Amino acid sequence: QVQLVESGGGLVQAGGSLRLSCAASGRPFSNYAVGWFRQAPGKEREFVAAISWNGATTYFADSMKGRFTISRDKAKNTVYLQMNSLKPEDTAVYYCASPLVDSGIYSRASKYDYWGQGTQVTVSS
Repeated sequence: QVQLVESGGGLVQAGGSLRLSCAASGRPFSNYAVGWFRQAPGKEREFVAAISWNGATTYFADSMKGRFTISRDKAKNTVYLQMNSLKPEDTAVYYCASPLVDSGIYSRASKYDYWGQGTQVTVSS
């Protein structure tokens, strides 16, 4: 059974940084794309970033470009989301996700089949 576990969330002041991790078990993580999404209270889940199976291609939501980076460590079976210049509007629960079958990277949540439990990120002003 595939399991994804996020970590690294917390409370940070505006302008600060956090690095989220997504660790996988149950199958070779490096064979699949990974996406990050977030959901703030009262709002729909939104796409943050995605990385291809080999790390060669990345994709970001417009509001994250230049502030967030995504990377993966094959040896550790982990994907990272580095978040810099955080803003209060970045406050949300952040989720990582992976598809059942890899066919590219996508921003739509419906393309992903496996989800972690989420990690809370709170940015204070």
